[in-house]
Amino acid sequence: MTYAGVADRNAIEAQMPWAERDVPATLWAQLTKTAAAFPARPAVSYQLTSGATDKAETLSWAELRDQTAQAANLFRKLGVGENDVVAYVLPNCNETIATLLGGAVAGIVNPINPLLEPEQIGAILRETGAKVVVTLKPFPKTDIAQKVSEAVRHAPKCNTVLEIDLNRYLSPPKSWLVPFLRPKIEGTRHADYLDFVKEVAKQPTELQFEDSTGDRVAAYFHTGGTTGMPKVAQHLYSGMIYNGWLGATLLFDETDNIMCPLPLFHVFACHVILMAAICSGAHVVFPTPAGYRGEGVFDNFWKLCERWKISFVITVPTAVSALMQRKVDADISSVKTAFSGSAPMPLELFKRFQTSCGVTICEGYGLTEATCLVSVNPPDGEKKVGSVGIALPYTQVKIVKQTDAGPVECATDEVGEICISNPGVYAGSTYTEEDKNRDLFHEGIYLRTGDLGRVDSDGYLWITGRAKDLIIRGGHNIDPAEIEEALLAHPAVAFAGAIGQPDAHSGELPCAFVELVDGATVTEDELMEHAKVHVHERAAHPKHMTILPELPKTAVGKVFKPDLRKHAITRVYNAALEGAGCPARVASVVDDKKRGLVAQIEMNGAGKDEVGQVLGAFVRPWDATA
Repeated sequence: MTYAGVADRNAIEAQMPWAERDVPATLWAQLTKTAAAFPARPAVSYQLTSGATDKAETLSWAELRDQTAQAANLFRKLGVGENDVVAYVLPNCNETIATLLGGAVAGIVNPINPLLEPEQIGAILRETGAKVVVTLKPFPKTDIAQKVSEAVRHAPKCNTVLEIDLNRYLSPPKSWLVPFLRPKIEGTRHADYLDFVKEVAKQPTELQFEDSTGDRVAAYFHTGGTTGMPKVAQHLYSGMIYNGWLGATLLFDETDNIMCPLPLFHVFACHVILMAAICSGAHVVFPTPAGYRGEGVFDNFWKLCERWKISFVITVPTAVSALMQRKVDADISSVKTAFSGSAPMPLELFKRFQTSCGVTICEGYGLTEATCLVSVNPPDGEKKVGSVGIALPYTQVKIVKQTDAGPVECATDEVGEICISNPGVYAGSTYTEEDKNRDLFHEGIYLRTGDLGRVDSDGYLWITGRAKDLIIRGGHNIDPAEIEEALLAHPAVAFAGAIGQPDAHSGELPCAFVELVDGATVTEDELMEHAKVHVHERAAHPKHMTILPELPKTAVGKVFKPDLRKHAITRVYNAALEGAGCPARVASVVDDKKRGLVAQIEMNGAGKDEVGQVLGAFVRPWDATA
């Protein structure tokens, strides 16, 4: 079935309710079914380096099934039951896939972003109660092993660390050098450390325990953290298989090859792409440990597509922007469609990509809290650029606004909070922390996403901003997207992020940060003048502009606004202290779980009362450092 839009969605839903569909109940059952259907076909391929002729390793569906069984058996041997957690802090590699799948078969798998700091990794390990952690053996040019060693010190339930050595993917002479360049781990290790590959190889290729008899929590994914400290979302088998079923039903079959340079700790790569392959038999290619961030990936991207005869490209706006600075230097006639998520795609970037590559981009929308997918612009139907398409089959979207009389559903094209219900929403228990689920659902089943949006008369969903990202200037709500879109219209601007900076009078005032296009030159004053012309609401005119060499971003390309807020708090508070003749200064800004962003003040001889007189007029709290 080709996915042509609303008609297809309605036809699919009319066939039967989702709960009555003949789909496997567990991940192991689905993987076994696909491996039996396509045992010799390629399942996943991985390259440690990005060259179009570089060494690569491909696993067939039969091999992936066997390795998943071995990993699951190992985890059970280490004491992991259905309610126990296997965490991993890993870059992309084939062992990461075996860990992900084997962890979800044996217990609950908990992927963790390796770019996080040890304190954050440790906090997630404590929150999930992880028994086993899978990570890298110390390897040149990465500090993952060092960070995990520190994090495990503060995770009392973690008794075993399994290490993966990426050196096996290298060939001589590089592989000979790694033992001499391998960094040392300082201090005492606070767990049993074992070699993952050696331990897995000892296990049988058939499950040595009974598979789960039905639906259960099988994964914990922490949120991306664009609005604060990560929270941990719970994912059921049913939600994971629903996401895979969507890809298999609407997009992919066993002849497709999917290029996915996204990280295997994020739902987009894990649940949308890998699960879609597990349900369809399609082949997924993962280039380099860091995906799009890997050395040479952008320079070699089109040649990699030619090498693997790619039919679908998985991307994000930041990656599309980078690709547009390279020529198409290969035969990419096999590429049918590019799918983009994580952030809105600027219209001009969309047009440039389609013109340069002859490939259509389909934007979609999903979130960790819903296991992922919500909507997409149909590949074979009408695409409304700037929208995130129509709700996928068995997904219901409501736009809701809060009023004095309670929540009210919005009319067509009226902006409110996007609330969703589908098989990926674990109603009532989205987060592991129960207090985080309070007030999270509309009518008990519709997840309140925190995103602002509208649905047009054709059923297309448009994201207009983040409810929590609103800049509140003296009680006046300002959508940062209006400022960002105006700045992105400037030819020198590659990326923009608008936030509210602290203000003693209005609470917040809008300010903006930009990253320039390579080679472009423009001043902050010129961008301020541009914003005055193109931001139509006077109250939304930025009061400060900062050009940064690179905006902070999450691993999937979203502008990371907590770092921008920290930057603004530091600048504003230091200016206020200096203006008052007070020697105290902001040493850092930390994210407190209960208080939000808190400025840490180095007193430099100043008294607390003196600092309080200056900073007391601001809303954001502060603490004196020891």
